[in-house]
Amino acid sequence: MTDGDATGVAADDADGEPPTGTDEARDRDIVVPMRLYKTVTVFSTLIAVVCVVFGFMLLDAATLNVSFLGSIVTGVLALVGVGVGDGLLSTAFAVGGLGIIGFGAGVYVVGTRFRAEGMGKSQEDSNEDSDNNG
Repeated sequence: MTDGDATGVAADDADGEPPTGTDEARDRDIVVPMRLYKTVTVFSTLIAVVCVVFGFMLLDAATLNVSFLGSIVTGVLALVGVGVGDGLLSTAFAVGGLGIIGFGAGVYVVGTRFRAEGMGKSQEDSNEDSDNNG
């Protein structure tokens, strides 16, 4: 059995060999104190949700039809005197929206790698038999 230190690095097994097999998923976990775990969980989820919502707003703005954000950006560009074609603006909104959604997903995935001290193994790593036989 392996023990993780505060940095999440797993110690070698009793026989001196590095852990393998089912320990692989736990080796990727980062063990932190409970307060830090809660902070990481809250903020990674918050960042992910904001990125997804804003990303979909940008995707909506890419249609340039009845978009609140699209109207604001085209209005500001017109005030400044910058003439940008609709195709270029639509593409920029779409690429930006997809990029922000991807960034939010990445932040959430990294946030799920954290685990508090004393937390049990995940279901995938559990060697317990399931009671769902029915």
